[in-house]
Amino acid sequence: MMPARLIALVMLLGAALVHAGDTRKSGAEFINPSTQAMQRDDTQNPAMLWVGGGEALWQRKAGRSDQSCAGCHGNAKVSMRGVAARYPAFDTRTMAALNLGQRVNQCRVNHQQAEPLRAESEELLGIESYIALQSRGMPQAPPADPRLQPARERGQRLFAQRIGQLNLSCAQCHDSNAGNRLGGSTIPQGHALAYPVYRLEWQGMGSLQRRLRNCMSGVRAEVPAFNAQELVDLEVYLAARDKGMKLEAPGVRP
Repeated sequence: MMPARLIALVMLLGAALVHAGDTRKSGAEFINPSTQAMQRDDTQNPAMLWVGGGEALWQRKAGRSDQSCAGCHGNAKVSMRGVAARYPAFDTRTMAALNLGQRVNQCRVNHQQAEPLRAESEELLGIESYIALQSRGMPQAPPADPRLQPARERGQRLFAQRIGQLNLSCAQCHDSNAGNRLGGSTIPQGHALAYPVYRLEWQGMGSLQRRLRNCMSGVRAEVPAFNAQELVDLEVYLAARDKGMKLEAPGVRP
């Protein structure tokens, strides 16, 4: 039998070879150095303003239950560590995949007995950013849940499907033409590691769904409503596509 030390060495070498063959690159590698520096430095990163708002909301009691997020979950720096890396996840209440924002609203409705936060609202983006920050630097770890497989498969098909008047797919830009230029910007590989993200173009924060809807509008396709099934399916697929890559949220992009 192979000695334990040798087995461990073989496993380490195998892992290193897999990592060495990984050609995936974060979107941060496709932006200019000044924007990279803005993301790296929390004192310059404008997204931290939303994080501050999210932290305040975490502590604030709401709804008929007069309960705060902290009242159930305690210190987010401990309880939320790694949580954002595991979303979207399968939800047994709805029997469907939920993204992080939907989970926040589910908690508000069911536990705080409060109104759900509006999609893309400053409050929802703030608390998502605050939760996501606790997983920064951790690897994307989509759940190995077979109940998510149908959503992953639908998302993968949508990623490859040509849509809109321009008849383009996500894959044509982010797989076939990554690194090329489009409208003065470099096309990234399309890894969703930095969301919620502060975009200089928006002068504000936005979710991954906002970005997906922008792309759909850009190819002149019909744009689904926030939290539509196809958008959540795409999020599930992108999480699987990004498995093992390090989270950067809240990020900064042009």
